[in-house]
Amino acid sequence: MFYKISGNTSPEAQTVVLSSGLGGVHGFWQPQLAMLEKYFRVVVYDQFGTGGSKGKVPAGYRMEDMADELAELLGMLEVERCHFVGHALGGIIGLHLAQRHPSLLDSLVVINGWTKLDSQTRRCFEVRQNLLLNSGVEAYVQAQPLFLYPAEWLSANASLLSQEQTHQVAHFQGVENLLHRLQALMASNLDNSLKNITTPTLAFSCKDDLLVPWHCSATLAHGLPLGEHLQMSYGGHAMSVTDSETFNSLLLEWLLRFAPQTLNPTETSLLPETPWPKP
Repeated sequence: MFYKISGNTSPEAQTVVLSSGLGGVHGFWQPQLAMLEKYFRVVVYDQFGTGGSKGKVPAGYRMEDMADELAELLGMLEVERCHFVGHALGGIIGLHLAQRHPSLLDSLVVINGWTKLDSQTRRCFEVRQNLLLNSGVEAYVQAQPLFLYPAEWLSANASLLSQEQTHQVAHFQGVENLLHRLQALMASNLDNSLKNITTPTLAFSCKDDLLVPWHCSATLAHGLPLGEHLQMSYGGHAMSVTDSETFNSLLLEWLLRFAPQTLNPTETSLLPETPWPKP
């Protein structure tokens, strides 16, 4: 498994682990790194079969396997406790990690996640799957931004998206790897096991997310013993990219609730005066 460790080197620094969505690679978190590295030891990684984590993803691959692979990596890195932040598929990994390896997690953030696949999300995944199988990798990559970003952001960032498309085609994870990972994600259903997850969890959604309707996060938070729901109004499925300033501020507030000792005395104003988010 390819990984990078950066950030606060103090022995007292707590660890934040970041897990990306279906793309699987650590570069998704670039807009968050500078903010998190100031306070935390930060671990990013490429999920198996993506980016620098080379390998053939087998048929029958499961989300549970992705969680166990990460637990093995954290064991190798001697990470005994961490705060976990996952986007979409990465968030589902976090939920399975909380269920299978609960002692690893001090807190969990699931961004645009779900308990079981919503019909709208299934429709989007089936469209993308059909594009990949019938039209090829370039068509799949070309369509991908439509599911991730708001229309006005797409219009304003045409040049950047063109560069990203070229990069993603050149570094594509492979058709079989993507299909097996997507099938694992679509098959995951946590409806009957949420009550067993006792990690404090933030279900973080965006109102204008086309791929994962915001109510999926609300349902997730409601089903967790220690779940809370927070919603941004703008940014689409990848709001951590399109409105990173708002996203970063809210994420940091959540993390500092569980790691206030990372602040020096002049920074205590970053802590919310009342429990956040309010019920």
